[in-house]
Amino acid sequence: MIWFFVLLMVLVFSGMPMFIAIAGSVLFTLVGFTDIPAGTVIQRMFAGLDKFPLMAIPLFVLAANIMSAGGISKRVIALTNSMVGRIPGGMAISVVLSCLFFGAISGSSPATVVAIGSMMLPAMMKANYPRTFATGLIGSTASLGIIIPPSITMIVYGAVTGASVGELFIAGLGAGIAFAIIFIIYCLIYGKKHNLVSKEPWSFREVLFRTKDAVFGLGIPVIIIGGIYGGLFTPTESAGVAVIYAFIVSMFVYREITWKQMYNVLVDSAKMTATVMIILAAASVLSWYLTVEQITVQITQSITGMTDSRIVILLLMNVIILIAGMFLDGASLIVILAPLFYTIGLQYGIDPIHLGVIMTVNSAIGMFTPPFGLNLFVLMGIAKDNLLSLSKGMLPFVLISLIVLAIITYIPQISMFLPELIYRS
Repeated sequence: MIWFFVLLMVLVFSGMPMFIAIAGSVLFTLVGFTDIPAGTVIQRMFAGLDKFPLMAIPLFVLAANIMSAGGISKRVIALTNSMVGRIPGGMAISVVLSCLFFGAISGSSPATVVAIGSMMLPAMMKANYPRTFATGLIGSTASLGIIIPPSITMIVYGAVTGASVGELFIAGLGAGIAFAIIFIIYCLIYGKKHNLVSKEPWSFREVLFRTKDAVFGLGIPVIIIGGIYGGLFTPTESAGVAVIYAFIVSMFVYREITWKQMYNVLVDSAKMTATVMIILAAASVLSWYLTVEQITVQITQSITGMTDSRIVILLLMNVIILIAGMFLDGASLIVILAPLFYTIGLQYGIDPIHLGVIMTVNSAIGMFTPPFGLNLFVLMGIAKDNLLSLSKGMLPFVLISLIVLAIITYIPQISMFLPELIYRS
C-alpha cells in the first residue's frame, strides 16, 4: 500500500498526465507486488466507462460549446447588464449572474471563464474597475459552472459513488444560488465603497429589448432543469435535448455559427470529452484497486478512530479536499477522494448527496486557488497577465468562498431542501 501511494504522488507531482499517474501506479503495483494479471487494468478501465450517466458528459460539453460559439452567451450577458448594470457594482453583479446562467448550460468552470471573461473583462476595465478585482471576480465566479446543474463534476461523483445524479443536480442548485448571493452582496458593498456606478440611466425599454433578444437562450436551462424534474427525461436525455435545442437556436435563429465553425466546435468538444473520459477510466481502476486491497477500509478506520464528532470530520474533509484542489482538477479530485470520503461519510451519517455538494464546492474553489487552479491559467490567456498578479486578485474571493463553503457544509438544508422535497417526500 505504501509503495502504491508513493508512486502515485511521484507521478502526480512530476507533471505526468493524470490518467497515466493513476492507472500507471495501479499497474506497476499489480505487476510488482501481486499475482493479478496486468490485463485487469485494461478491463477495469473499459468497465468504468460502461455507465449510462456518463453519456451526459460529451453531450453537455457539446451543448455548451455550441451556445458559446452561437452567440447565446453574449446575449445573456447583455441582458444581465441591462438589468443590474446601473446599481453600485452593477457590472460586477452582472458577471456573477452571467456565470450563474452559463454554468446552468456548460457544467464547466474553464468554459465559463472563456465565455464570460472574454467579453466582461474589457467592459469592466472600461468602467474603471480595478484589474485585480475584475480578474479575481471572473476567475472565482466562473467556478459556479461546476456547482450549478448540469455539473460535470457531479456526474463524475455520481458515477464513482453510485449517488443519484438527479438529486445531486437539484442539491447543487441550492448551493450555487447561495454561492452567488454571497458574491453579489460583496460586489454591492465593493461598488458602493469605490463609487462604481454607471452614469447611464436604467431603461425598462432596454431590458425588454435584451430579454426578447436572449429569450431563446434563456430557454436552455429551463429545458434542462425543468425537463429533469418534470419527469420528462433523465439527466442524460436532457443533455441530448440541450444539444439539439442549442444547434437549432445557434444555426437557424441567431445564425451566428457556420457549418465550418460547427466542425471546429465538434472537434473541440471531442477533445474535452476525451480528457474527462480517460481520467474516469483510470479512476475506475483506482477504485477497484482500493476495494480489492481493502485500502479504503483501513484508511476509514484510521480516520474514524481519531474523533467521534461529525463536525470535526467534515472540517478534516474540507481541509484535505481544499489542499488537493490546489493541485488537481475537479474530476481528478473526485475520482481519487470520493470513494474514500463516501465510506467515511456513511460511518458518520453524512448524506451522500450532501457530501457530493461539499466535494463539488471544494473542487470549485480549487479551480481558482493558487498555485495550480485551472481557471488561473485559462484567465492568463484572456487577461494577458502573469500568474502572480492574478493570484493576488483571487485572495479576497478565496476567503469569501471559504465562508460560503462553511455555510453549505454546516447548514445542510441549503443544499438538501430541494432533494428532500422532490425525491424524498
